[in-house]
Amino acid sequence: MFIEVCKSKIHRVTVTGADLQYVGSITIDEELMIAANLLENEKVQVVNINNGERLDTYVIRGEKGSGEIILNGPAARKAAVGDVVIIVSYATIDFEEAKTFKPRMIFPDTLTNKLI
Repeated sequence: MFIEVCKSKIHRVTVTGADLQYVGSITIDEELMIAANLLENEKVQVVNINNGERLDTYVIRGEKGSGEIILNGPAARKAAVGDVVIIVSYATIDFEEAKTFKPRMIFPDTLTNKLI
């Protein structure tokens, strides 16, 4: 049997941009991607602390060290610049493996989106 578990989490980062005209996705600072074990094009769920919106999209690699968190395309309607979001990815793994699996969770500085 397989179950879906939390694989990676970036807890409480601030949205730095919203580009409605972009094709779609979320741009994440590469430094945060590496720390959270996220890959470019990986599916993520974005949860907006400010308004309760939730959306699924995919990751685009942002400039390393920039602190950028940019919602692109239709996702830009789900958050405003300055909103705080949580970014989560999930993995489907074997039930027995799930019992000992440890997700990668990071807690950047919410004001700067930099690793602490």
